[in-house]
Amino acid sequence: MTVESTAARKPRRSAGTRKSPSTKPELVQLLTPEGKRVKNVAYDKYVADITPEELRGLYRDMVLTRRFDAEATSLQRQGELGLWASLLGQEAAQIGSGRALRDDDYVFPTYREHGVAWCRGVDPTNLLGMFRGVNNGGWDPNSNNFHLYTIVIGSQTLHATGYAMGVAKDGADSAVIAYFGDGASSQGDVAESFTFSAVYNAPVVFFCQNNQWAISEPTEKQTRVPLYQRAQGFGFPGVRVDGNDVLASLAVTKWALERARAGEGPTLVEAYTYRMGAHTTSDDPSKYRADEEREAWEAKDPILRLRRYLESSNHADEGFFAELETESEALGRRVREAVRAMPDPDRFAIFEHAYADGHALVDEERAAFAAYQASFADGEGA
Repeated sequence: MTVESTAARKPRRSAGTRKSPSTKPELVQLLTPEGKRVKNVAYDKYVADITPEELRGLYRDMVLTRRFDAEATSLQRQGELGLWASLLGQEAAQIGSGRALRDDDYVFPTYREHGVAWCRGVDPTNLLGMFRGVNNGGWDPNSNNFHLYTIVIGSQTLHATGYAMGVAKDGADSAVIAYFGDGASSQGDVAESFTFSAVYNAPVVFFCQNNQWAISEPTEKQTRVPLYQRAQGFGFPGVRVDGNDVLASLAVTKWALERARAGEGPTLVEAYTYRMGAHTTSDDPSKYRADEEREAWEAKDPILRLRRYLESSNHADEGFFAELETESEALGRRVREAVRAMPDPDRFAIFEHAYADGHALVDEERAAFAAYQASFADGEGA
């Protein structure tokens, strides 16, 4: 399997009549879909000193993240994971923003930020252990300044805001970034986060990956204006960036983080991208999304875009791409072997931590479940 092949798969059939989104004039873009470098007076300075080696590093990050993501999807289909939320198509938004962070910055993710986790040094097998049900995350958040995944939609923005307010009170010059999707932007927690962060001038960047679909709900069912414009009503700046452009994502996030560290308060970054796969492996996007829409976005693929730029600029040769292909396959094998070596989930772990001090109803449910499990051993539940 080639590193780009996953993006080329087509849904089984067309569905829906939704028009393909168009690029807005306010979109910050430094690399066109054809891999051409374009100038931007406001943001060029944030990537002006980037070296060919660093560009190859961004490409490597995206390729390996996509390979890991593809392997996770396959493992779920083979019954090794309970569920998987793919990031396919969103690699540039995550790698660009992730590489803009300093070590002392703190990240609050949702459950799809596998590329950001990669940038923060979190072992991919820890992510898979969580989706397999054998751990609750598997990493110490304070070791990587990367919080555990958050399943409750939008709640991590409140956590990030509170943490950022604490950072400011401590007098530190680090920043906080909170990731969420276009669907989460409709949650009350996000609106409350905007209010508190603005009033208290918290050093937090709200990074919204607008991948066009909140499961089966298109963005136009979430908002009447571009999402980044919502920041205006709360009194802080918002910017829309081409989320399939890793250079633009890097530059805009650097700008927003610098604002936060300088005491200028929060920023909303809307990374305008596309979810090329399903919402999760329990979802079938062909039921609500047209083939034509996906095909239009495949032409803007973030990995192919940077590869074209590397090739046209003579920043990478075939030897580099061949070595990376070998590395990506090795990563896939390592992940697959690690997951298959993991133990089966503890069936009774679901009853732990439901209440801090225990609860009679939970005890009753645990006992009933134990009796049910025992019935299989006795042949009664077969």
